[in-house]
Amino acid sequence: MSEQSYLISEELIEAEGMVEGLIPYLESGEIYGRIGGGGIFGGGNQPALTAGALEMRLRRLRQLRDQMNAEQQARLDALEARYNETLQDWRAHYEQRLLREANSRLDAMRPFFQETTENPRLADSVYKPELLRRTIVQDILGALERLGVDSSELSSKARQVDGRFRGVISQAAPFQWDAQLEPLYPQKDYLWLYRKPREV
Repeated sequence: MSEQSYLISEELIEAEGMVEGLIPYLESGEIYGRIGGGGIFGGGNQPALTAGALEMRLRRLRQLRDQMNAEQQARLDALEARYNETLQDWRAHYEQRLLREANSRLDAMRPFFQETTENPRLADSVYKPELLRRTIVQDILGALERLGVDSSELSSKARQVDGRFRGVISQAAPFQWDAQLEPLYPQKDYLWLYRKPREV
């Protein structure tokens, strides 16, 4: 599912697949898994299974619950129950995976900063994937706070990355994703979703 054209029904299917595959994913030790089992990339149009991608989807679905029909709400309740059950047995692994993933995603933004420093004209065509990368990190930070995990070092790293990111996407812009998602992303917490590169 694309953040550019959001559907609750698709997000619910993806979250169900991620929760279904959560234990094998945690057993694997990999940061990036696949819905339905191993591998680094999702199959077909399926997203990669990561703890952060799951947290992002669960947060959105929880906030959009009032827009769901009764059947969708029941499915959300069922996947929340299974998620919480898995978390009880695998909490330490899950917390560790969240921290590893967030650091990996922030580190993965370095080539973007290097490329856009060397060629600022490139920024407009390559910045949008970084919006998702940084958003997932923010949702990981929220999950770590909810779980009571000290994430001060990670928060500091994210702020440093944000300083560089603001240097590239310095122009105010309308919300960059599907308008249905805008209420879920307040500008004060997700500033990058309201910015774009200046024309060079």
